[in-house]
Amino acid sequence: MTVTVKPAVERLRITLRGAVQGVGFRPSVYRLATEMSLTGWVLNSSAGLVVEVEGPVDQLNRFERRLERERPKASVVTVREVAWLAAEGATRFEIRASDTDSDKQDSGKSVNVLPDLATCNDCREELFDPGNRRFEYPFTNCTNCGPRYTIVVDIPYDRPNTTMREFVLCPGCREEYENPADRRFHAQPNACPVCGPQLEGTIKHTVEALRRGEIVALKGIGGFQLLADARNADAVARLRQRKHREEKPFAVMMPSLEMARTYCEVSPAEVDLLHSQAAPIVLLQPRAGMDIAKPDLAKNVAHCSPYLGVMLPYSPLHHLLMQECRFPLIATSGNLSDEPIAIANDEARARLKNIADHFLMHNRPIVRACDDSVVRLTRGRAGILRRARGYAPLGIHVRQNLPPVLAVGGHLKNTVAIAVGHDVFLSQHIGDLETVEARAAFEKAIDELCRLYSFQPEAVVCDLHPDYASTQWAEKSGLPVIRVQHHQAHVAGCAAENDVEGDYLGVSWDGTGYGLDGAIWGGEFFRVEDRQGQGQQFERLAHLRPFGLPGGDAAVREGWRSAASLLYEVLGSQDLGSHTAFPDEGATKTGNPRLDESKIFYMLRHGINVAPTTSVGRLFDAVACIAGVARQNRFEGQAAMLLENEIGPLRTEETYALPGGDWAPLISAVTADKRAGLAVPLIAARFHNALVEWILEVAAETKLKQVVLSGGVFQNRYLTERAAARLESRGFEVHTHQRVPPNDGGIALGQAVLATATGG
Repeated sequence: MTVTVKPAVERLRITLRGAVQGVGFRPSVYRLATEMSLTGWVLNSSAGLVVEVEGPVDQLNRFERRLERERPKASVVTVREVAWLAAEGATRFEIRASDTDSDKQDSGKSVNVLPDLATCNDCREELFDPGNRRFEYPFTNCTNCGPRYTIVVDIPYDRPNTTMREFVLCPGCREEYENPADRRFHAQPNACPVCGPQLEGTIKHTVEALRRGEIVALKGIGGFQLLADARNADAVARLRQRKHREEKPFAVMMPSLEMARTYCEVSPAEVDLLHSQAAPIVLLQPRAGMDIAKPDLAKNVAHCSPYLGVMLPYSPLHHLLMQECRFPLIATSGNLSDEPIAIANDEARARLKNIADHFLMHNRPIVRACDDSVVRLTRGRAGILRRARGYAPLGIHVRQNLPPVLAVGGHLKNTVAIAVGHDVFLSQHIGDLETVEARAAFEKAIDELCRLYSFQPEAVVCDLHPDYASTQWAEKSGLPVIRVQHHQAHVAGCAAENDVEGDYLGVSWDGTGYGLDGAIWGGEFFRVEDRQGQGQQFERLAHLRPFGLPGGDAAVREGWRSAASLLYEVLGSQDLGSHTAFPDEGATKTGNPRLDESKIFYMLRHGINVAPTTSVGRLFDAVACIAGVARQNRFEGQAAMLLENEIGPLRTEETYALPGGDWAPLISAVTADKRAGLAVPLIAARFHNALVEWILEVAAETKLKQVVLSGGVFQNRYLTERAAARLESRGFEVHTHQRVPPNDGGIALGQAVLATATGG
């Protein structure tokens, strides 16, 4: 007699942490388990996604492999935990209600809140299908797309924990929402024209206003945007004047990729970014031989920028609007410069009434403002320059187990972060903390991030600078304060996001940062030793030769002050007022007041109001001024950007001397070359090459094989790519930023990582 032996039945428990909620993971697991005739359940917990599946061992192993291979596209799994358990005899597979307590850590919730996602292809097809019940409905979404971070009030990510709880599902939407086979199963923002949010105004009237040259305030996913016809120079000028944004480039929303190609060179990697679920602003090069003000783009859109910031429609409302416009639109933050974005209708009417001529609003509440992200390809990969919509608040998984600390970032381009175990959750871009309104937004971001993750910090980590608004907040918080040096935070953040293990050379270059000696640092090299269990130990190996900044902070805006200081050191007490660095008003690309040399000389001679600095950013300002490129920064980094742009397609191995970071030979050579009439592109290239050679010099001396490049100066594409290529050709392993900005938007990550460091 033949005896059939049934395969042993076991139970497999899989816990996934990361961005695993709001992406259709539960229905994917349900469909896979039922297809494979397995039993058990899946649920969302405060830690992530938990699956218990029961069946023959070989089937469970296949299930685990397929789950990894077939997981939803938008998901990000940072930790996978697997355990084998005794079978319980389950008879079916089910999707259980979310468990708010399961696997909750004492210090907070570790599940990632998903960023807002761009409209998927399926929803876009429905949007323009006259036979579909969501035809031209501006709030169409599914589990693969739509608002997430900006509407979630609490986690787990379920509809009652979002602002969509105000909209009761109609029978049709309810059926979709409850059907595991439907792509809208548990799509929390699910809605239709019958039961969902509605516009207050019409797209037709909005397009008519734009065609008339009016400025439109549109309520988007993460707050209000200001729109204007990018072909209309008068409209753009009015927007600049009303928004108090003189020269900083505006981003442009193009109706299609095809139109973007008429203005810019777009590589396959940049196409992927434009079409990605994050759908950021991508900095693109104008087409070869074409002014970005042509064929019909107003010249004052990008102003002096060598790039054009381009994005494609990313929400149903944008798709519908651009379908009618069919021309490029300025799409910029709905605020005055240095203020937070307006998110509520009444707030927008009050704060934007002197900017916008026309409003297009809706009644879906926004919990938190989230600006558009900005990305640029560097070294053939995406590098985030502003981390917000599409990326925030995804966590950065780090090697070490961190104490529960709140990191409050810097003063400019501020972001905040919390450390939960091996994850650091960064807020969206908050901005410069120069105004009362911006500081209120900063405090709100802290409150919301802590509340969202049920997080109770044991300490707050801040910058050393005593005048930073973030530092002052930390000191008044009532929590123990940990102070982390600015440039150490830069390189630690870059090392953390690249999972660097072991010792490394950290290169931290930017415009301004408070040094351990009280001076303004910004051209630093660190030997960083990884002392297991004791954090990271920093040794300052080298830095730019110090020079004085006459007027202190005024030199950040007025680069001619840095130039005057360096020239004074190199040339002595000559009459620099007649030097080519200081031409008459209007003679440079950014005309500025004439130099009052007698006042500056007096300050330099007597050391009055002259702040010492090692800043490479200020060195950029000085060289840009001496070369006749720019004497001022009307926005942060403008002079450096213009100097980089001067290089253009020129590639040369010629370089100035910068021995050991001593700028004196370099300044003398730049001055002589300018007087001799040498072409500015060659001066700019030689200067950049000198900086690269200095990095190589220090790296060779340290013999550390890993090099980490961080700080706002490394937003410079030419510098970063040349430095990386030259280092790699010598056998060094180079790490640059990808998921957090190299500028001060990445400081909070480094602060969180260094909360237990013994270095300094």
